[in-house]
Amino acid sequence: MRLHLILLVCAALAGCASLLPRGSIDTPSPFETYAEAVAAIEKVVPFQSRLVELRGMGFDPDEGRNVTMVPYPEIVARLAPYSGVPLAELDPGIRKCILAQSECRAYLFHFEQQNRKREGGFWSDFLNIRRETRITGWWFDALVVVSGGTVLFRNHSGQAHTVRVERQTNPLGPLQPAGESAGSLLIH
Repeated sequence: MRLHLILLVCAALAGCASLLPRGSIDTPSPFETYAEAVAAIEKVVPFQSRLVELRGMGFDPDEGRNVTMVPYPEIVARLAPYSGVPLAELDPGIRKCILAQSECRAYLFHFEQQNRKREGGFWSDFLNIRRETRITGWWFDALVVVSGGTVLFRNHSGQAHTVRVERQTNPLGPLQPAGESAGSLLIH
């Protein structure tokens, strides 16, 4: 009777993918989707938008979360990496930033959403034999260059749809970490 009950429980769990771990990584963002972030940065107009207006558009340089303040030397390295390009041929906002030197500031905003879901059989995952994780989401970066309280330049990049699958196979199953530890002891 007891053996039958154990076999019944094992059979029930064998196809139970809902018992596999799930997770998510959210970089706090005022935007729910990549498209919302793109639409917001497109509203930032060089030589018209003010630094104080950025907060209302979802880009708060004072908040300190998910924003990196880019120092002037790095701004030049990012926006005018080739010294052979004449200043007159650069974007007007970049040109004005270079002329303003240390009065020019740049803010790099990073927003991301990532969902992780384990797939496959419960027992192969539970016993650490074979694990497969599907990762979906999006990420968005926006660079905003400001001088004198006015936006001089803005640019963005990102990935609207991220789909990635991570696979890990451990032939020794639950004994794999012990084998890896023993191997590292032999090497050292």
